[in-house]
Amino acid sequence: MNWDDARMFLAVCRESTLRGAARVLGVDQATVGRRINALEKSLGATLFLRTSEGYALTALGEAALLSVEKMERSALDLERQIQGLDDRLTGTVRVSTTDSLAIDFLIPAIAHLHDKHPDVRVQLDASTQILSLAKREADIAVRNQRPDNPDLIARRIARWPVGLFAAQRYIDRHGAPEPGSLFEGHDLVVYQPYLQSHKDLALACEPVGRGRIVAALSSSLLIRRAIAAGIGVGEIPVYTGERDGLVRLWPERTRPLPYDVWLVTHADLRHTARVRVVIDEIVAAFAGTQE
Repeated sequence: MNWDDARMFLAVCRESTLRGAARVLGVDQATVGRRINALEKSLGATLFLRTSEGYALTALGEAALLSVEKMERSALDLERQIQGLDDRLTGTVRVSTTDSLAIDFLIPAIAHLHDKHPDVRVQLDASTQILSLAKREADIAVRNQRPDNPDLIARRIARWPVGLFAAQRYIDRHGAPEPGSLFEGHDLVVYQPYLQSHKDLALACEPVGRGRIVAALSSSLLIRRAIAAGIGVGEIPVYTGERDGLVRLWPERTRPLPYDVWLVTHADLRHTARVRVVIDEIVAAFAGTQE
């Protein structure tokens, strides 16, 4: 099996449909179908069951997947090693982060980078989905989670306490919640995944049992904007709350776990010139944000 066939096979495994695989690979659906049929013919084996819900691996297909994933890891290792020797300040660097960090820090960093190195292009992906550096879906990640992959180099570039905030308009209308009141009579905005975790929800160490959850949001930026709009009280990093001009409530209280920002890249890429200058600008953008 050559690498082109392996890529087709992996894409169908992961997307379960020819259409999804074609979209990922940037080819047409018919091409994927022909290549998969030719691959099965050349191997003399049926790798996929064609079902109404898509393509499902057979037992032989599952065995083939293990070998093809090894091929993928070897190919990606080679690409990273070659790229790691590149000392040209030109080309694309793919960066993955959240919408909030992108707006406040990475876009200003890209602006500074462009002034110094106009031939380095940044492809910025800002979403709650975490892209894989090991699979070269991104070259750099700026996130609030430290990865456990030993091949990745993680550097903490910020640590912020997390506190309770409200807009002045909300306080003018509803007053400020009292500690120990369980937010009785108050509207709350919360991070949607916290609700889905089925854990007892608390803001600034205060259970929310008597409060009204009026908005559940999927990103930190949306929570910030909801608080700023006066929708309710919410918990966000102190640095960003003060940056947004919000009113901090109960300043003596913070969430037990701070909000850490990690810059992560693959070990093979740390000396690539274009990756290095992007890292330097991102680190500079966070300088001076510590409490």
